[in-house]
Amino acid sequence: MTVAVAGGTGFVGGAIARELVRRGEHVVVLTHRLRAGRSPVPAGADVRQADANGPADRLDAALAGVDALVIALAFPNAPMEDPSRGWTYERVDAGGTEALMAAARRAGVGRVVYMSGAGAAADAPRQWFRAKWRAEQAVRSSGITCTIIRPTWIYGPGDVSLNRFLGFARWLPFVPLTGSGRQQLAPVFIDDVARLAADSLTDPAAADQTFELGGPETFTMRQIVGIALEVEGKRRLVLPAPAFALRLAAHVLQHLPGRVLTPDGVDFVNQPAVVDAAPLLAAMPRRLTPLREGLATYLGKPRVG
Repeated sequence: MTVAVAGGTGFVGGAIARELVRRGEHVVVLTHRLRAGRSPVPAGADVRQADANGPADRLDAALAGVDALVIALAFPNAPMEDPSRGWTYERVDAGGTEALMAAARRAGVGRVVYMSGAGAAADAPRQWFRAKWRAEQAVRSSGITCTIIRPTWIYGPGDVSLNRFLGFARWLPFVPLTGSGRQQLAPVFIDDVARLAADSLTDPAAADQTFELGGPETFTMRQIVGIALEVEGKRRLVLPAPAFALRLAAHVLQHLPGRVLTPDGVDFVNQPAVVDAAPLLAAMPRRLTPLREGLATYLGKPRVG
């Protein structure tokens, strides 16, 4: 089977591409830029340059001969949107997915997996969830057999969420949190996400389904950072900062090169992420990786005894 992974040089898309190569599939990584992304292209995969918001004929060429498509689009420095560069959820997630689905129909693609997000809804209060919903509607209405996966907070080597916090521990005696750190999260390990996406391409139980995906445990953000520091073997204070103060700072920082922080970015990080994975586990039974076990694969050695 030839599988195209749109966003295959990103954190999530790259992990899915590696899992598919490991399974012996012919993987085509679709990327709008051929220079190195956050995730290297796995050995054995082909690369095709394709901008989801580019000319339709180029998307058609990129999907030529493709049997299945995984959509895991992401823009640089997410979740910090940069409208001046077109790096927004509406343009990339929603518009990009709509264009890809139109091209997939023209190319005769037979199966699609779309990586959405927990909380996607037409009337969601935040634009990233509304954009994900719009993308989901394009996938569902395509007439192509599809699976929509709505993961919670994804962690793993190369993520820009948990690793961003842990980065402070390398040069500060404390780790600052954005907000109180009390939001409830069910963090899901990137390998579990990649395996589910790969399984969904062939498992009949995944056909035309929408699944929420979270880890097997629920923690506060503060607890997650504390556990990660412990696994890494570091002792640091975890100091929450008032969200309103960070939003004030973000109003200034968003105008600096690289948009280090934006008010919406603060809200994105501070949102809870807990889902009901019971329907997924009933349809496609699997073991989900506990937090310490997942962290130990790249932050330290597993505990003995």
